[in-house]
Amino acid sequence: MVKTKTAFVCTQCGNDSPKWLGKCPVCSEWNTYVEEIVLKTSSTQTLTELSNYDTFKSKPVLLKDIQTDDEIRMDMNDQELNRVLGGGLVPGSLVLIGGEPGIGKSTLVLQTVLKLNQYKTLYVSGEESTKQLKLRAERLGSDNGKCFIVCETNLEQIFTHINNQKPDLVIIDSIQTIYTERVESSPGSISQVRETAAAILKFAKETGTPVLLIGHINKEGNIAGPKVLEHIVDTVLQFEGDQHYMYRILRNIKNRFGSTSELGIYEMRQEGLREVNNPSELLLTQNHEGLSGVAIAAAVEGVRPFLIETQALVSTAAYGMPQRSATGFDIRRMNMLLAVLEKRAGFKLGQKDVFLNIAGGLRVNDPAMDLSVIAAILSSNLDAAIEREVCVCGEVGLSGEIRPVNRIEQRILEAEKLGFHQILIPQNNLKGFNNSKLAIKIKAVRKVEEAFRELFG
Repeated sequence: MVKTKTAFVCTQCGNDSPKWLGKCPVCSEWNTYVEEIVLKTSSTQTLTELSNYDTFKSKPVLLKDIQTDDEIRMDMNDQELNRVLGGGLVPGSLVLIGGEPGIGKSTLVLQTVLKLNQYKTLYVSGEESTKQLKLRAERLGSDNGKCFIVCETNLEQIFTHINNQKPDLVIIDSIQTIYTERVESSPGSISQVRETAAAILKFAKETGTPVLLIGHINKEGNIAGPKVLEHIVDTVLQFEGDQHYMYRILRNIKNRFGSTSELGIYEMRQEGLREVNNPSELLLTQNHEGLSGVAIAAAVEGVRPFLIETQALVSTAAYGMPQRSATGFDIRRMNMLLAVLEKRAGFKLGQKDVFLNIAGGLRVNDPAMDLSVIAAILSSNLDAAIEREVCVCGEVGLSGEIRPVNRIEQRILEAEKLGFHQILIPQNNLKGFNNSKLAIKIKAVRKVEEAFRELFG
């Protein structure tokens, strides 16, 4: 007799319990437990045996006996995507791309696939029909004679198509729509996502075929489904951006084959996503001369330097309680910088509203943005404009000192390339740095007061 087994699973962290709990003991979230059927039959066969690729049996080997070769990566014909992946797509890797609905995940993957004329690809769509994908491909203006499209959500049928086509690359859009008959629950549930992802992982590793998974996110901004999904994949890419802005950012959250701090920037257009090779020129306002509250920061994301515009507005609080708002910057760090200005530099901003914005809809986590944030706030507070050809970079400590930042030479060269005449950098970054061949004027500062005197006299 078939015995059905059920359990209560947390939709946030994937922790299971034999009974319903109001609060998850692992992630401390409330009302996240749902009942799911975790076993349909009494068969001991696991789902990962679906792929039928028993090429070898593992056995322990000595570390010194393992032979390593240079990994040949697949060129995706996209400089931004190659940069974020660490130089290209590694054979046998499992890549997860997540993002908000309508941000452009499917467009990014489809236009990348259409450029890969040298590889045979299989695009598995669980959300769109073949006609919809054809219309999108025509809008993108590309064609690929080796790209096969199949609309399927059953995992067993997907493996059948893979065995028949033998593709070099597999795309699944999306993992939350795929289900297997061996787990009796709805597609997108914790158990379905966990088991289908495990089967796809086994197929990718044993055949050396790379797989791109497109994933949904929940209202908190995390990848929907169990947390184990992010653990088993090799690379997790987050596609970010505001739908009201034309810029999109492809951020690397996890990468087993490269750096985890790389960044790719795209511009959304009617004909698809365009690579932004030089984001500095697009992120800067063409003319901000004479405008107060604007400071240019020399930022670095990963190994990529670019200049970005920091905007601030300081005004008298009209309703008693001062407002603090930051877009594209950590609001807690902005409050810390305001406290440093009041305690160390003597600027009374406690009864004033402060609004901060990073131009272009970007979100930057570089600590070197601190000095530009302070400069923009002081410029707006004094209603005094910063010279157009001046940019800044530096981390601000709690005692008001300007701390050194990394990759200072790349920041300076980027500012010089874009025609800036002067840059403010931390004093300690000058140690061992030869600036005799640079045309840009370098000003070294140690404290916030020194930076204030250099910028405003």
